[in-house]
Amino acid sequence: MLWRAILLFGAPGSGKGTQGKILGTIPAFCHISCGDVFRGMDLRTQVGQAFLKYSSAGQLVPDQVTVDLWRQHMEHLVTLGKFKPEIDHLVLDGIPRNVEQAKLLETDLKVEALFHLVCHDRAKLEERLRRRALRDNRLDDASDAVIHDRLLTYERETKPVLEFYGSKKVKEVDAEQFPFEVTRDILNQLESSKTGRARKASAGVGV
Repeated sequence: MLWRAILLFGAPGSGKGTQGKILGTIPAFCHISCGDVFRGMDLRTQVGQAFLKYSSAGQLVPDQVTVDLWRQHMEHLVTLGKFKPEIDHLVLDGIPRNVEQAKLLETDLKVEALFHLVCHDRAKLEERLRRRALRDNRLDDASDAVIHDRLLTYERETKPVLEFYGSKKVKEVDAEQFPFEVTRDILNQLESSKTGRARKASAGVGV
């Protein structure tokens, strides 16, 4: 069974986490961030040990290990009844992080929409990241060099995921609005897509 999913995408500081948390409070939506996966991993398992091996050595965790950790986390949520695949939509934030992860997740997800939170004002993104780092007491993350590297990594590794899913699934949302306006636009586009699929189904057209 493929799990129905909505993906939140955008550069660091575009508000993915904020929107994920808001949508996660709505019945039949289950928000999962990449941070949730890492915080919820069981280090006693084989995949948990694999993650520890790479992260403790300061190395990048391979995509397969990251996806396996995600699957382990999701199985745990299903067992606990916190995610009900038959009625819930997943709202994913921070995963898939690159095209390879997107390919690996094709056997797990039925991606219905990818919301690209667009902020053209780079200075605004940088200021949001700086404020968040200071708020969370992560002073190293507030440096200009770290912020520059994070934005560069997004452009190089993560943004190509938009092309992988294609224009029919990617929906742009203005991330420079107030958070409640961004949420409103996401929900309106979801409703519009749902209505469109219903019309096609009633007309006997494949969706």
